[in-house]
Amino acid sequence: MLAQRKISPVSAARSVSTVRVDEGSAGQRLDNFLLQWAKGVPKSHVYRIVRTGEVRVNGGRTRAEYRLALGDELRIPPMRRAEPTAKPVAPAQMPPILFEDEHLLVIDKPSGVAAHGGSGVAHGVIERVRAARPQQPFLELGHRLDRETSGVLLLAKTRRCLVALHEQLRTGAVEKRYLALVIGDWVNDRQHVRFPLAKRTLANGERRVFVDEEEGVRAHTIFSLRKRLPGFSLLEAELKTGRTHQIRVHLAHSGFPILGDDKYGDFEVNRRAARGAFGARLDRMFLHAFRIALAHPVTGERLVIEAPLPEECERFLAAL
Repeated sequence: MLAQRKISPVSAARSVSTVRVDEGSAGQRLDNFLLQWAKGVPKSHVYRIVRTGEVRVNGGRTRAEYRLALGDELRIPPMRRAEPTAKPVAPAQMPPILFEDEHLLVIDKPSGVAAHGGSGVAHGVIERVRAARPQQPFLELGHRLDRETSGVLLLAKTRRCLVALHEQLRTGAVEKRYLALVIGDWVNDRQHVRFPLAKRTLANGERRVFVDEEEGVRAHTIFSLRKRLPGFSLLEAELKTGRTHQIRVHLAHSGFPILGDDKYGDFEVNRRAARGAFGARLDRMFLHAFRIALAHPVTGERLVIEAPLPEECERFLAAL
């Protein structure tokens, strides 16, 4: 966070503000910092005051895409901000911690909870963790997991960590592996799936992902057979790209939908599993991010972090 005087959230900042950049904001683009600092101010106004030189960095003019450096001094002119709307308070809830140091927090996200609030979700994991750590000045999602997916989730406690983590994710340097229970008898011990994927919005407003050979973007998943079970197969999925719903769509399009998938799955089998027709009840999607391997974003130390398979998934496998 930046050391700054308290500013009333109502109406306006009536005088010029001077802000010094610390580690929490070093590496952030100037425009993104200003949009966060003056929430409610239109983007057009923020870009205008940067373009006209009303915002100064170390006494000089600069561009909106300038990346802030530790110790930079910002001069920010008065800006009228919108009255904030009241938001529901997120409950303080800390999921199991898998790893933590001064830069990085890794948690075991439960199924059924979104990674972040929005799109009809009042608050997600990140809001709940922030509520559980009210003294933590900086806490951001390093990446995301689908609402119904459980497992390893990376959170950055410093801006430096977040920037470096995003760079590793962008270049494919983070190894992410999942366990998925699919309907059917998977054939190959190891199989590469490379169906290109495209996002579309349906007439009812629902967002879905489809295989599209012409307009889709490259997507690559490696599936390895872990175990054959009556009517099902337990697979390990290694993501080589990180597209939305990639594992779910690749498997469904291959004819092996994930058990419990309410978007791309076999709804009748899902209902039977939820009723306990296979010996134990399972009313969630059986997709779990069980392992992440990466270089620590700040220290460079090699990290291999694993999350155990949730109890409800273990019970279902045992019943099969």
